[in-house]
This record gives sequence, structure tokens and C-alpha cells, in this order.
Amino acid sequence: MTDPQRVLSVSELNRMAREVLEQSFPLFWVSGEISNLTRAASGHWYFSLKDQGAQVRCVMFRGRNSYLDWIPREGDKVEARAVVTLYEARGDFQLTIEFLQRAGLGSLFEAYEQLKAKLAAEGLFASEHKLAIPAHPATVGVVTSADAAALRDVLTTLRRRMPAVKVIIYPTPVQGKTAAPLIAQAIRRADERAECDVLIVCRGGGSIEDLWPFNEEVVARAIHACRLPVISAVGHETDFTIADFVADHRAATPTAAAELTSPDRQALLRSVQQSGLRLQRVMQNRIQQRQQQLDYLNRRLLSPMQQLAHRRHHLEQLQLRLQHAMARQLQRRQQQWQGLQQSLAHLNPRAVLQRGYALVEKINGELVQDSTQLQAGDQVRLTLGKGSADAEIRKLQP
Repeated sequence: MTDPQRVLSVSELNRMAREVLEQSFPLFWVSGEISNLTRAASGHWYFSLKDQGAQVRCVMFRGRNSYLDWIPREGDKVEARAVVTLYEARGDFQLTIEFLQRAGLGSLFEAYEQLKAKLAAEGLFASEHKLAIPAHPATVGVVTSADAAALRDVLTTLRRRMPAVKVIIYPTPVQGKTAAPLIAQAIRRADERAECDVLIVCRGGGSIEDLWPFNEEVVARAIHACRLPVISAVGHETDFTIADFVADHRAATPTAAAELTSPDRQALLRSVQQSGLRLQRVMQNRIQQRQQQLDYLNRRLLSPMQQLAHRRHHLEQLQLRLQHAMARQLQRRQQQWQGLQQSLAHLNPRAVLQRGYALVEKINGELVQDSTQLQAGDQVRLTLGKGSADAEIRKLQP
């Protein structure tokens, strides 16, 4: 115990108070709503836990919050495992948080995982059931609350990107214990009417309790049975619901869903303008090519009189060439004929006889070439260069 007569400094007082608090309050659980949340550059989290009647300052150091797989937000209801301490520098009573979880999440997460496993086993998440999102829908349906900020985001985005797109709203509560069957009813109503090309099921961010209707089986089966392509855009980018897994496509936010269903009008206009410029350049090039071709053909084009004169000149040239060819051919034939005549004259036996030789034949016409063919007293005929004579063989010379 401190001497009651001793004068304490403020630092000593705060240190002693801290020691008393830390010894008096072992590690315990406390629940409340997060407010005044600050995530410092050091990685530490500073916030307050409050209920209807009071609040307490809290700190969760980086070494502890790095183990969490989620980031708390303003207004989240949480359960914290903490110790009581005192921040001596300011004399602030505070809790040092060792672990943090969403309030009541144990049973909710268990139900979420059970339903997710059940529907996955039935094939509701299978990719073969996913429908393609049309690139240029004429009508977009939206299932959400009529006064929700998510609806305003969708309408603003569609108006900005493609004003010509028609929007049909299927209003329904998107929060509360009775919201799930009403959401499913709105989805079925849109499916039955078949008046839109794609259906957006959306709501803004919130706690897991706020988003829970989109984790209900009745909503999941309504989305699966819908014949329209369905885009689920529930909560923020880090929020995943059963509806996200069943839908044909998940969008991180309602704005992203609207962007997915609407082509950017300005981008399309730019694309059309660029296509027009490309078409203009192509047509200009084609026209220039045809003009050059026409000029070339024009230079080659002759009038009928020019063509006739050209043909007459060509015909005259052909006649001259024919005459020359015929003359050359006749000359070659005459030379060949003279050569043949000379050869024939050289081979003519009568020409030999003209040189004093005689042709001897027997009476039977046999040509005598050897003296052994004759006998003394044989009658022979002598054919001379001019005329012939008959003779008798008197004596033979071997």
C-alpha cells in the first residue's frame, strides 16, 4: 500500500492505476459496436466499443490484428477478447484487444458453410449452368429496394454509360428476417414476365446480418431457376454471399454490375468514329487506285479509226512476211529439187553407157555380170549409150 502522506506524481499515479486494473481484470470477452475506427500508419487499430449506455476506448496492435482474415468497419457488432489497461501518457482507461470476431458469427458461419456445401453438391454452382451476359441488352431488370443507394448507383451508371437502355425495377426489401422470400418472389416475377434481357440482384454494403437474406436457400434456388442471366452484386468487393456463387456472374458492387450490363456509350461512339475514319481512308484509297487504273486504260484506249489503221498496217506486215516466207520456201524447194536431179543423174545407168560402157543381157533378160554365166555360142543383147545390138559369144576369158 502507498503511504497516504506521500505525494505522488501523475506518472506514478497512472502507473499504479494500470497495475491495479491489469491485476484485477484477467483476459475476458466483451461485446459492442465499433465506432471511431482508425487504422494508423503503424498498423495499429484504434476504436471504441459502445452499447446503448456507455463506450470504452480500445486498441488492437498490429501483431494481433494481422492474424484476422477480415477488417472491421464502422458500425460492426463484434465480440472482443481483451484485457483492461490504462494508457499512462494520457490517463485513458482502455482495452487492449487480443482477438476480434463478428458478434454471433459462429452460428451464422456454420449455417453459411452448410448451405454452401449442400448447394455445391447439387450442382447449383456448376459453370455449365452459367448463362452469358448479353453484350448489348435493350432492357435491364433490377431486384432491390426502391429507396436503396444501390439502386441509385445502378441507375446513375446506366444513364451515364447508355441512356437508351430501358430499366425495369422489381422492388423488394433487401434486409430483415422476412426479406429472403420477398427477394425470391421478385426474382421469380422477373423471370415470369421475361421483359428484360439481364437481371441485376443487388444491395449495398452492410454487416453479415444485413446481407444474410442473400445467404438464404430460397433466394439461391430462385436465382438458379431463373431463365434470365442473373448478376449478383451484394455488398462490397470483399463480401461473398450464396447468391454470388449461384448467379451467372458476380459483380463486386452494384455500380460494377451496371457497368457489366451496359456498353460505354462514349466508347462506342469513339469506336464508330474510328471505324468511319478507317472506312473513309479505305474508300479514298480505292477511289485513287481506280482513278489511276482508269488513267492507264485511257492511255491504252484507241479510237476505231486508229484501231483500223493499226489492223491494216499489221495485216500488210503479215502479207509481206508471208510473201517473204513463201519465196524462201520456194527457193529452198528448188534447191532441193536441183540437188535431187543431180543425184539422180549421177545414179542413172544410161549416163554410164554414154561414156562407152555397154549393158550385157542374155536372151531371157538375165543381166550378165560374170563370164561364168556365159558359154560359147550364147546369144546376148548389148545395150549401148544409143541403141542396142545382138551378139554371139564365141570365146570366153576367165
